[in-house]
Amino acid sequence: MKVIALEYPVDDDKIPAGSCVLAMGFFDGVHRGHQAVILRAKQIAQKKHLPLAVLTYNQSPAIVFHQFPNGVHYLSSLDRKIDLMRQLGVERLYVMAFTSHLAQLAPQDFIDEVIMKLHPAVTVAGFDHTYGPKDAGMAQLPQYAQGRFQIVVVDKHTDGSNDKIASTKIRQLLDEGQVDQANHLLGYRYATDGTVVHGLARGRTLGFPTANVAWQIDQRIPAVGVYAVQFLVNHHWYNGMASVGYNETFGEHNRKTIEVYLFNFNDYIYGERVTVRWVKEIRGQVKFNSAQKLVDQLKDDQRVCEQLLSDIKELPGQLLH
Repeated sequence: MKVIALEYPVDDDKIPAGSCVLAMGFFDGVHRGHQAVILRAKQIAQKKHLPLAVLTYNQSPAIVFHQFPNGVHYLSSLDRKIDLMRQLGVERLYVMAFTSHLAQLAPQDFIDEVIMKLHPAVTVAGFDHTYGPKDAGMAQLPQYAQGRFQIVVVDKHTDGSNDKIASTKIRQLLDEGQVDQANHLLGYRYATDGTVVHGLARGRTLGFPTANVAWQIDQRIPAVGVYAVQFLVNHHWYNGMASVGYNETFGEHNRKTIEVYLFNFNDYIYGERVTVRWVKEIRGQVKFNSAQKLVDQLKDDQRVCEQLLSDIKELPGQLLH
């Protein structure tokens, strides 16, 4: 897959010659609804013997239009989005810088000066896709396209109810710790990338040495609690359990951490880039009266996590369907 970074105005020299089938959207999370759009475009591309291209953005368009006092927390980093797009068979990924200049384009200008530059024979997008400062939608796109390309609108993608699969719902589930339900809507196991840093080493004194994972501030992490996880380090996956929390057993006002205890693992990995894949929450955070009670609970947690993770058949990192 070729990843092409773009800015407005579009540099014609960066765009491969020839027509393509173009899927459009920000695709935060690349969840099953997004996958339906991309796979529909892929079917059309294969039928027409054209390359499959996707237009997305380097940051949420909402950043330009709204204020976020608590910051923006993405479901997928750009690297994660690129990996998922590759798995879906995308051949060209256009990553457009979403800036005020781009946001101020009238819908007709956006089509003429951005979309047409990418040479689409067909554009494919979800029913609620918007563009331009006045949020022009797919119903208006034929007016702006002026017959220059075919338009395919993908209907609402649901999961056994009338509610669409949406990034907003997935964020809510993660904020509630319901990572298994979020994973079902995503179509893969949610993940957090980070670097292993030194912590307070309390886990080692308890017999449960943990990898303290520092994550990027714009990554969304699940709610405080204890989780069964899969952990990638040095190109190998390991099973483990992760605690997201504040270590309240050892005092108040601690900073929030991700600490991962890996089963059958004995190595120093400080400074390593790692990935934590969240499988299922097994309990919330508890403040224990003593370190021994915490140790007893951790032993129970390990037994639960080992059993749960032993039932997983698919390879870590793969789409679940």
